[in-house]
Amino acid sequence: MYVLASVLSFAIQLSAAIIKRQGVAYYDPNANGGSMLDNAGDGLGEPLNVIVSGLSTPDVLTDDGIVNYARAIGFSEECFDIHLGGPQSANLGDGNSWVNQTYELRQDYDSSSIGTCLESLIGGNHFRVYRQNGTQADSGALFLAVSKEEDVSDGHDIVPDGYNIGRNDLVSNAVGQTSFGGVSYTTTAQNVTGLLAPGAVGVNHNISVDGIVTVLTVTIN
Repeated sequence: MYVLASVLSFAIQLSAAIIKRQGVAYYDPNANGGSMLDNAGDGLGEPLNVIVSGLSTPDVLTDDGIVNYARAIGFSEECFDIHLGGPQSANLGDGNSWVNQTYELRQDYDSSSIGTCLESLIGGNHFRVYRQNGTQADSGALFLAVSKEEDVSDGHDIVPDGYNIGRNDLVSNAVGQTSFGGVSYTTTAQNVTGLLAPGAVGVNHNISVDGIVTVLTVTIN
């Protein structure tokens, strides 16, 4: 009886944790000392302009899950896993303070194996991933810093209006039906204002943003 009670107790706790994780799309980082700009250095940051909702299918929100989803919408891991430059960090107001990016994923030009090598040369879209999972705001949501960058000859600087363009291009590729590696996804999008301030104050490269954050809800079919 004791063993059965322990198993039931564990099952109830696990169920409660799943319900908690699935019950919130995201928490506003600004409400608890966080920021919708990551830390790119020199006191400037890049906008967290896309959120993969905590209401998405839980498997999408794992490390392997977001990489597979990224491949389904035209992104892959960096060329031969080589990354130039230091990682950027973000404070999502979840109690974890400033945490380095989980991944940086780049446009793969329809080749998940070597396409990101082309992006490193000619430029394109890319995004950084941060997970909101601290004890003070555990939504499980993934906050993405998306931008379109120049080619290597221009030092991978962000193109003019590159934060808005990068977000819009990613969302355009994501919405609707996509698939990769035998996993099929349905993605819906909602634009949200009030999280990210419009303008260029504090924004890396002094590139103005429109203040729109797009929330993606991703369901595995």
